[in-house]
Amino acid sequence: MTKTKTNSWIPEIVYEELDDGISSNIPLIQVPENEEMPGVLFIFESRATGEFEPGPEGEELPVTQLDLHQYADMSTLKSNLTPSEYDRVREVLGLEPLQEAVQKGQKITENVRQKLS
Repeated sequence: MTKTKTNSWIPEIVYEELDDGISSNIPLIQVPENEEMPGVLFIFESRATGEFEPGPEGEELPVTQLDLHQYADMSTLKSNLTPSEYDRVREVLGLEPLQEAVQKGQKITENVRQKLS
């Protein structure tokens, strides 16, 4: 099936509620069948300033500051950057170079397998 990108689909970030009534700490986006996961998400950070302004009926409304953030899909970056460029992005984000992270992950997996054996 061919996936098409349209301008009408807006991703919605949700948190899955688990059986025990607790929400997952990792959000998800339900992607419609004919759409693709966005390569970049734009999210506003909203913070109260501590100030107030009059609302439509004279009530006090808190003033908020909005700052726009952009979040890139790491798999998109990985497939479009050289390995050294990708490692530089990882470094800027506080992550280890990919090969180091893979090696550490393999060691953890091996330790888990040994304990299960």
